Amino acid sequence: MGGKPLIRRRLADQDILDAVDYYRQESGEAIALGFVDALEKAFRHISRHPATGSPRYAVELDLPDLRCWPMKRYPYLIFYIEEEDHIDVWRVLHSQRDIPAWLRE
Repeated sequence: MGGKPLIRRRLADQDILDAVDYYRQESGEAIALGFVDALEKAFRHISRHPATGSPRYAVELDLPDLRCWPMKRYPYLIFYIEEEDHIDVWRVLHSQRDIPAWLRE
């Protein structure tokens, strides 16, 4: 089962770079690489099973197709919308942030 390709928005790429830099500086290379591995696993899951993401923030933000998927072992949520031919990844945000405020950007 191949799944749909993921296309990350510029803000999602920046979120990822910021998280990797934070983990590298605060916890070391191994933890930063673990974050990247967990992110890749989450992306594979979303690619194959996009409908399994939570629509919680879709209701809160009035974005009917928005879904989020939590990363394992790291407190980050991946926000995305399933399109007909791909997955549009909007943001990768720490779960303790003001999620609605960050998504409104």
